[in-house]
Amino acid sequence: MAKNVVETPLMKQFLQIKGKHPDAILLFRVGDFYETFLEDAVEASRILGITLTRRANGSAQHVELAGFPHHALETYLPRLVRAGKRVAICDQLEDPKQTKKLVKRGITELVTPGVAVSDNVLENKENNYVAAISFAKERMGVAFLDLSTGEFATTEGCAALVDKLLAGYRPKEILVERSTRLLYDSQLTYRTYIFEADDWLFIPSNNQERLLRHFAVRNFKGFGLEGMESALTAAGAILHYLDLTQHNELGHITSLHRIDEEQYVRIDGFTARSLELLSTMNQEGCSLKDILDRTYTPMGARLLRQWIAFPLKSVAAIEERQSVVRALVDDAQVRFVLEEHLREMGDLERTASKVSMKRISPREMVHLADALTALEPIKKVAEESACPSLQALGKELAPCTELRDRIRYELNPDAPPLVNRGGVIATGYNEELDELRSLAFSGKDYLLSLQQREIERTGITSLKVGFNNVFGYYIEVRNTHKDRVPPEWIRKQTLVSAERYITEELKEYESKILGAEERILALETMLFAELVDDAQPQVTALLRNSHLLAMLDVLRSFAEVGEAYDYCCPQVNDSLTIDIKEGRHPVIERQLPQGEPYIANDVHLDNNDCQIMIVTGPNMSGKSALLRQTALITLMAQIGSFVPAREASIGLVDSIFTRVGASDNISMGESTFMVEMQEAASILNNLTPRSLVLFDELGRGTSTFDGVSIAWAIVEYLHNHPAHHPKTLFATHYHELNELAKKHPRVRNYNVSAREVEGTMIFLRKLEEGGNEHSFGIQVAKLAGMPRQIVERAQVVLQCLEKEHAQEESCTSADAEKAIETAGLKATHHSSAPSREDLVQLSFFQLEDPLLVEIRDDLLGIDLNNLTPLEALNRLHEIKQRLSKI
Repeated sequence: MAKNVVETPLMKQFLQIKGKHPDAILLFRVGDFYETFLEDAVEASRILGITLTRRANGSAQHVELAGFPHHALETYLPRLVRAGKRVAICDQLEDPKQTKKLVKRGITELVTPGVAVSDNVLENKENNYVAAISFAKERMGVAFLDLSTGEFATTEGCAALVDKLLAGYRPKEILVERSTRLLYDSQLTYRTYIFEADDWLFIPSNNQERLLRHFAVRNFKGFGLEGMESALTAAGAILHYLDLTQHNELGHITSLHRIDEEQYVRIDGFTARSLELLSTMNQEGCSLKDILDRTYTPMGARLLRQWIAFPLKSVAAIEERQSVVRALVDDAQVRFVLEEHLREMGDLERTASKVSMKRISPREMVHLADALTALEPIKKVAEESACPSLQALGKELAPCTELRDRIRYELNPDAPPLVNRGGVIATGYNEELDELRSLAFSGKDYLLSLQQREIERTGITSLKVGFNNVFGYYIEVRNTHKDRVPPEWIRKQTLVSAERYITEELKEYESKILGAEERILALETMLFAELVDDAQPQVTALLRNSHLLAMLDVLRSFAEVGEAYDYCCPQVNDSLTIDIKEGRHPVIERQLPQGEPYIANDVHLDNNDCQIMIVTGPNMSGKSALLRQTALITLMAQIGSFVPAREASIGLVDSIFTRVGASDNISMGESTFMVEMQEAASILNNLTPRSLVLFDELGRGTSTFDGVSIAWAIVEYLHNHPAHHPKTLFATHYHELNELAKKHPRVRNYNVSAREVEGTMIFLRKLEEGGNEHSFGIQVAKLAGMPRQIVERAQVVLQCLEKEHAQEESCTSADAEKAIETAGLKATHHSSAPSREDLVQLSFFQLEDPLLVEIRDDLLGIDLNNLTPLEALNRLHEIKQRLSKI
């Protein structure tokens, strides 16, 4: 710890245990409280809002202290974990009543953001992954585990792949070897809680041996991981980490899945954020997940997130999902049965994992039986469906009737959440338990009988039989009647107005009662543990059921959304064409005021025909929405969903890239323009023929000429790439780019129409062929409520600037070459640089301020023939003074 402490026996024990986990907050059980000390107390007090106190600890020394009742652990623990803290729970390992020495204590669980299993910590609709990254010379290994569900996956590859996977899985905690932390920060962009582990946690041979031992296999061929040392090192590191954190029951981790990057569309973190796939950029916004999520089960909601983050690249797999969605749209009765019984399912996936980890409560065990009961009609209706894919799902569901019936027979239907509360085991299951309950719970009748008998024998009508934790059962007599007390009663306590006595009969009965209650608790605990143990062989089937039910839930959700919002079933194929008829933005159309229609648009992109669409139009006209809706419709098609369009044919894409709305990265010393160029370079260096690229207002972060030059060069690069012709939507205010369509056959000009009628803007939001030369920025400013004098002044300045734009100079070949270098590309990747005649004429001398116009007019009005040297100097001084004000 940070300060020297007088080591009393208790503090010595605390410091010894704390030394094993110095980076964790230690919850130290003392009696009925969990206490924190020293720096832990300061931190816990800040996070939990509990009182920080100080107590004497030896001569002239105090120790910080903060604690809470032990029964409030489930309230305070989640808050510590959500704050990104590791928490070590230190419990008393023996009964304080059974020892006269210091109570033995030890760590019973280490809870971290990535390996939490408590319902109060976990989000129902999100997975809770811990990741590990192993750095090798050329490749990285990465593994992901959700301890609460048993999902375990790994792969290896370049930094870009690992970064993409981190953005998709979104782990709550990442394990790295301490010596590689700087490598993580320099090569990967995903940020979360990082645990720096000792080097032994990442020793390849140790980790492979740990994996082989866990899965009881001789090699990794069955997992498709043979020879993938970095991937296996990362996966083994996670299992070692579970050992360190005292998570020893891992029977639900039954397989290690290899992540095949060839199966899924590449979507990096920036693209996921800009398209708002899983979350929104503002608090009031709505994501694609929010639109598509009508799931009834937590595991269904989690699977939906995975499908959105990892769209498929297989036509057959997509069509299989589509066939189930189509069947559910066509058969409302099947959908109704699924809806009715999926609601009763609960979180079967995490319940099954709790069975494996032996952390399931009696009440959750009863809910498991309820889920298995609800599974039967789902299985029946799926098997009877006319859809082969739906039939196959139904046939795979395992009823687990033996486990269900045993739970029904052995457990009380109203079983409590904790075993120690009693009433867990059903009446009639265990004869001994029934007898003990009869003895314990018939006690009230016996005591009333004893009380009445003593009243009649002594004549003391106010006599009462009572109980407390100090004396047990007693007979209380008021002082006015104490002369009638029989001599064989033993006085035990004197009160102000009464005396309390005990008798031999009472003590014998008390012994029987208390012994019965203790035996009942022990017997119920044992019987419930036996049930949980006997359920272990069913865990694999339960987890498989949960996955199949999650798939049914997501596909049913697709069907419900598709029918409610008038979506169509897209044709997905292996072509290089995206053809969307009357496409709509799935999120924006749901947020329009009631009765206001969404203006649908057609989009046709083809690698060999209309490869690049240059889209111009005013601000607020809908250019960005058009770009995003094209990407979202494509993504929705490749996750198996119906799409918001009248008709759609989607040629598979293998990557979706966006370059939209960069912001400063001040902490890294990077400007808006630098971030913009880095993201554009990343796109251009990772293109494939099946990429879908969205550029929105590229080049805004620099001067007009630099921006136009870079945008021009990038469009040419995309068009003239020797190997790839990726489909591209390029929204811009640079109307000069419309000239590109005249020079390059696969570039098309489009505009999102708007009209100015009597000074008022009308946004038609319809995509039309041809470029647009007006941005209507001042009109948009007027709509935004800009003060009238500013709008009028802007009109004057605009007229001055437009006059000056008459004088233009060609953009040179060097401009294009420089733009390519700025974008992080080699000029040799580009076709020959454009000639002077090929490039649009740009303004060379551009006046940016009306003051410059005045100075120019003054200079043009000077009569040089009649100007004296002194007057010339005075004029020059005056101009210099005026320029200093700019």
